[in-house]
Amino acid sequence: MSEKGLFITFEGADGCGKTTQINLLKDYLEKSGYEVILTREPGAKGLGEKVREILLNYDGVVSDRCESFLFLADRAQNIDIIVKPAVASGKIVLCDRHIDSTVAYQGYGRGLDIERIKMLNNLATDGKKPDLTIVFDIDVATSMERVGKDKDRMENAGIDFHNRVRNGYLEIAKEEPERIKVINSVKSIDEVFEDLKKIVKKYLPS
Repeated sequence: MSEKGLFITFEGADGCGKTTQINLLKDYLEKSGYEVILTREPGAKGLGEKVREILLNYDGVVSDRCESFLFLADRAQNIDIIVKPAVASGKIVLCDRHIDSTVAYQGYGRGLDIERIKMLNNLATDGKKPDLTIVFDIDVATSMERVGKDKDRMENAGIDFHNRVRNGYLEIAKEEPERIKVINSVKSIDEVFEDLKKIVKKYLPS
């Protein structure tokens, strides 16, 4: 476990329900007496919000490598300014997307070199990994249906792209089964939350 607190990341395709689940878990943990910090990538409070606006809504051409470096810059800021201080003081940090999103989306999805992305992730985080990562798995058809017609730049990348991303997440989970747990998120919100609680309880600091 990292320092005194706990660092949990939430991953999965758009529409998988992870944002709903992260908020449910935050409420549950706070009612259980834990101090919780909620953050996200891209878009951590402060500088990250500016980076998020570029990544999701810029209407010009963004090169694949530029996209990756923008995510990595946001990540470094989030880790240094928000995650590390909070975990060191005993808080539980819940992060909506982190290192595995870059591997899944830019590596498997965009076709960039995965080992190089992992190396850059390590640089951006100064070697810090989450204590626990939850991947909310969902088929692409259901994912796109849940997202609806109002899609951002990443959501508009196409069915083949999102299939590669999904397969990428499943491959990542196979590589690190101790850190990464997969939940079937096609089920109801309540059923998914019960699965989530069962996993998280095993990692909670006493």
